Amino acid sequence: MNDDNVGSDFDDFLRSEGNLEAAEHIASKRVLAFQIREALTSDAISVSELARRMNTSRSSINRLLDPDNPSVTLETMERVATAIGRRLVVQILPA
Repeated sequence: MNDDNVGSDFDDFLRSEGNLEAAEHIASKRVLAFQIREALTSDAISVSELARRMNTSRSSINRLLDPDNPSVTLETMERVATAIGRRLVVQILPA
């Protein structure tokens, strides 16, 4: 058994492979997409209604809600939060 990784965690592995930052970005986007979908469901807001509120297309909203689509700006997330009566909170935490 190789003892090089004993006591390390998955973050250490991703860091050593040079993939930690990308994995964190993907995870953050997935969490946001999940939270938006949950808010839509709990408030009975359809994708069409959200698109109407944001003055955009349903396909744009579907791209926004796609957890694998990383190209969503902070400005867009703020617009979504406002459109669904929520507030976006962004934090910078110690590494």
